Amino acid sequence: MAYKTPGVYILEKDAFPNSVVEVATAVPAFIGHTEKADNKGTTLNRKAWRITSMTEFIDYFGGPPAARFNLTEVDLKDAGDDDVVVPDPANPTGPRKAYRMSQDSGAYLLYYSMQLFFQNGGGPCYVVSVGGYGDAIEADPIVAGLDVLRKEQEPTMVVVPDAMLLKGTEDSAGATAIKVQQAVLQHCGEVMKNRFAILDVYDGWRDRKDPAGDPIAQFRDALGVNNLHFGAAYYPWVDTTIVPETALSFLNLNDKGLLKTLLTADMKLDPANAPADAIPRKGFDEKVTAVNNLDAAWEIDGERYKNEGEVAKGQLDLHQLLAKFSPLYASLMGRLARRLNRLPPAAAMAGVYTSVDNGRGVWKAPANVSLNSVIAPVVSVSHAEQEDLNVTTSGKSINAIRAFIGSGVLVWGARTLDGNSLDWRYVNVRRTMIMLEESLRLAMAAYVFEPNTANTWVTVKGMASNFLTGIWKRGGLAGASPSDAFSVFCGLGETMTGEDILEGRMNMTILVALSRPAEFIEITFQQQMQKS
Repeated sequence: MAYKTPGVYILEKDAFPNSVVEVATAVPAFIGHTEKADNKGTTLNRKAWRITSMTEFIDYFGGPPAARFNLTEVDLKDAGDDDVVVPDPANPTGPRKAYRMSQDSGAYLLYYSMQLFFQNGGGPCYVVSVGGYGDAIEADPIVAGLDVLRKEQEPTMVVVPDAMLLKGTEDSAGATAIKVQQAVLQHCGEVMKNRFAILDVYDGWRDRKDPAGDPIAQFRDALGVNNLHFGAAYYPWVDTTIVPETALSFLNLNDKGLLKTLLTADMKLDPANAPADAIPRKGFDEKVTAVNNLDAAWEIDGERYKNEGEVAKGQLDLHQLLAKFSPLYASLMGRLARRLNRLPPAAAMAGVYTSVDNGRGVWKAPANVSLNSVIAPVVSVSHAEQEDLNVTTSGKSINAIRAFIGSGVLVWGARTLDGNSLDWRYVNVRRTMIMLEESLRLAMAAYVFEPNTANTWVTVKGMASNFLTGIWKRGGLAGASPSDAFSVFCGLGETMTGEDILEGRMNMTILVALSRPAEFIEITFQQQMQKS
């Protein structure tokens, strides 16, 4: 400053560098189909919308899909655990019959996945609705949802539960789902470079020895090798308590005629079985009436049902009556609930990531943590069976979800898909580095076009060192002292040449010692000579 008038002048000089603000680490983005996508008349379709609770999700995106199932007769010898085996209605003393439930409509996973996310510690997140419940689930709209997320800075994870419902090809059941997952990995590792993909295994409810093929082998063979350290996969799917049996009824079954036939046989409602005495006959007639009401026109007719509330009450009363009198009906409802509660685990893992990040920090491996609202993994994975999941020559590690006596259902793996990489083997290492890089990148934007001189170099080195010291104190970096945990270099002759400065480049090199989980703990026992 040039002084021309005599006097006293006060100058303030900054003593400290700018601070680095640690970016959020656990803000997942979910892509899928919803009942609606509306904000008070403004469409949210194919827009990234931030929510913080399940209540907000319902307000903006609606409720669960109306699941409808068909009952199809199958050969008795092919009947599985999910199938219903009953006496032949036409010949009760003859061979039994088996019926398989197949979902006809309402097969969408996002709503239930959001519930699983929030019940496992989830918080703020983004939702991209790419279609309604009447739309077919296709790969292209889901992939287009990734383009929507390019404009958002906050999301740090990507989850696409509806990809598990994509139809496969003649060559591979999960080929279309893999196409979407490859796009997610590319979005995280090449396009944005600051996000992490949490993936499910297609048909992950199947055992690895299933006659239809090994879902793990199919997943690994089709996934490719690109951007593997920007994602993790979890197996198997889990049986949850998200959908209560009380939310289901005969309305979820399409063929009311077949249902009436089965229930008539189950409750022995043939007119020939009608009791002669008045009191037993009254109960018999009540059951017959209930079964006949299965295909009633549940409409507001101005006489019996005057509003939607009365219709709902009539349906509930009938459902409760059938559940009370028919073991077969109760069994059907239980199987419906089991089918709808069989969910891929990625959304639950997004909640676990959020919970662990908030409680311990992003540098803590999201493993050895129990899952809420989960009864059991669909497939039991033993210690020996996990060996190939965790360590494989292909490097595509799959994290197991296992049940332990006394501990419940635990996440028992913390590896990225790039399991053979010593740099990026662990989920917490990859995600910690993303946090450090993004935090410093945003802070350094303030120094773009500043003089590329020693004063600026000292300032940015101090800024980075202060930030990393704070991370070290919280346990995010390994080392007995800050100097052991990180090093920051920036300067002429150190990270830059004179030509770099002429070209307008300021190079900074940061070395960090990231903490890695103790994945294998070995205790050695050896006998020693008696000393006294």
